[in-house]
Amino acid sequence: MHPENPFSKNYNFNQLVRAYPALEDYIVPGKFGRKSINFAYPEAVESLNRALLKWHFDLNWQLKEGNLCPAVPGRFDYLLQVRDLLPRIKDRRVQMLDIGTGASLIYPLLATAAFNWDCTATDVDKESLSFAKGLIRLNKSMRTTTLRRQEFKSQVLKGVVEKGDYFDIVVCNPPFYKTKSDAIRQNIRKNKNLHDRERVDQNFGGFANELWYKGGEEAFIKTMIAESALFSQQVLWFTSLVSNKDHIKVLKRYARKAGASEIKVLEMEHGNKQSRCIAWRFEQNADEQEI
Repeated sequence: MHPENPFSKNYNFNQLVRAYPALEDYIVPGKFGRKSINFAYPEAVESLNRALLKWHFDLNWQLKEGNLCPAVPGRFDYLLQVRDLLPRIKDRRVQMLDIGTGASLIYPLLATAAFNWDCTATDVDKESLSFAKGLIRLNKSMRTTTLRRQEFKSQVLKGVVEKGDYFDIVVCNPPFYKTKSDAIRQNIRKNKNLHDRERVDQNFGGFANELWYKGGEEAFIKTMIAESALFSQQVLWFTSLVSNKDHIKVLKRYARKAGASEIKVLEMEHGNKQSRCIAWRFEQNADEQEI
């Protein structure tokens, strides 16, 4: 994890329970006498994330039923990594655009609480944006956050980046699966491994815009790269998480073809899990200067 990630060490469950008392119901004995939770159960994972957000960032958060539960340590690590791409910015707040924020609004919540950034968040789903609006109301620090609906699922940046906008950083956690049936099939396999039973609703959730996109992750990021060229003077860095490392080579080639002047791949490690993000920018914004 990033050296500034506060979640890189073992959790202090006594502190977390004080921050969010309901977490105590899900604590179980772990290895070497340490406390833990059963990560196979969504209620436990949600409670842990609520406790982490409350304990470290004083954020009030809840998960919309049926949605994916974001892992706060990994999500914050992504933000720390992309923050390091930015030059020193004086006399104004960093402007961040979150593509596909979902109902969790996790990136704007973390970016505002940790870095005092101004955030704009987009999604194609009306209900997700409505729920995200409720999270903004729960947290006074989030009142500068703007929500925008993407009207067309086939588009990523077009239709949400407006004339006159400027963003220092774009973040995105793209849909992974190519089809709904692919997502369900993988979920059944996952739950059989966890529970030896076929349940689609256990430790898994999410609506179509979160989980699948025609062509999957690679197609989504390719669309994002192609459209980024249209807004090269309005964004300093475009970034996206990439779940499948085999996609990186193709995406880098695609970004070069789109005219990107600089491309970076940021590797992240969360325990036994490896992840990465791709970042690119265009010549107009290539000079490292104080802004």
